[in-house]
Amino acid sequence: MSAHPLSAMLLAAGRGERLRPLTDACPKPLLEVGGKPLIVHALERIRAAGVTRVIVNTSWLAAQLHDALGDGADHGMDIEWSDEGPVALETGGGIVRALPLLSDPFLVVNADVWCDAELGALELGEGAAGQRDVATLVMVDNPPHNPRGDFVLDAGRLRAPRADEDRLTYAGLGLYRHALFAGHQDGRFPLAPLLLAAMRQDRIGGAHHTGRWSDAGTPERLAQLERLLVSGNG
Repeated sequence: MSAHPLSAMLLAAGRGERLRPLTDACPKPLLEVGGKPLIVHALERIRAAGVTRVIVNTSWLAAQLHDALGDGADHGMDIEWSDEGPVALETGGGIVRALPLLSDPFLVVNADVWCDAELGALELGEGAAGQRDVATLVMVDNPPHNPRGDFVLDAGRLRAPRADEDRLTYAGLGLYRHALFAGHQDGRFPLAPLLLAAMRQDRIGGAHHTGRWSDAGTPERLAQLERLLVSGNG
């Protein structure tokens, strides 16, 4: 498959507190399921979308990730690194730090998420006012660990929920534009407030993925994903 002009941001800087003690000596993205590290599953999904240039952010045990993946050649990828130092910048800050390296738009993929969504099918739409969207997020049915969900998906548009509205869960996958981060300087901050502000302007689209998805954020969920992959259903 030929290279796609898109690049991808692979989020791999988290400490993995909920996965301790597994992550005390191993960064979360290098934990193995189905015979390979989580981050390799993510790279393969990105590669399947025709994207070969990936920027990986790191913090906790960053050297292990560098040693494991190098420049990405062993996986048919071109990997560049965005090292954040000993304290991770959270998702918003991590993306802003890496923006100079990223295409516009670009994919964002959480390294601890396993999903069979077709990332290459994501597109950016327009809101009712005709403004181009700044992101399209993949949404999934609410898992047991997030029963209330995150955002409301209504006719392909995402918005913040009102009381008792049905919501879906953000899958940790999306297509983003640089414009979402306009005016934000390098520093540590979360992504959610930026998304909510853009939703209020009707500039975030959503795609409901009804296939397989797993956020391997605890030892129990990691074990569940292992069983899925070993059974041949992954």
